Amino acid sequence: MKRILTAVTAAALLMWAISAAAQEAKIIKSHDDFGNYRVIYTVFNSEFIKPEIAQSYRLVRAGDRAFVNVTVVEHPEGKHGLGSELTGTATNLMQQARPLKFMEIREGDAVYYLAPLRFEDEETLTFAIDVKLPNGQTEKVTFRRKLERN
Repeated sequence: MKRILTAVTAAALLMWAISAAAQEAKIIKSHDDFGNYRVIYTVFNSEFIKPEIAQSYRLVRAGDRAFVNVTVVEHPEGKHGLGSELTGTATNLMQQARPLKFMEIREGDAVYYLAPLRFEDEETLTFAIDVKLPNGQTEKVTFRRKLERN
């Protein structure tokens, strides 16, 4: 009886560990820290931007278009984006790379950068972005996202 109880307990712990690992794998990383700076990044479909805002910044909205959004803030307390220089690429699974051309957006104290991007439905892209921080140091941010049309 003791062996059965031990086996059941071990199986339950194993299932718990597998579940915890699966939950951890679902977390999508959205920032990297470099000393006193945090680089925050995301990719979103262009249709999330309201038409009037897109028009004012001359941004194209379409189901097959996305924006890579990058902001650099002071870490750990920074709330407003800082001026930076960014270059980068988006590479698909076939290793076809597309350059990212970032435009600076300033709204009051906030500064962030958007790069428009066309994509295929359910396309997985690896983003490699070089960020020149306000202190002059250049760091590389790399992340992967699967993009889907709305």
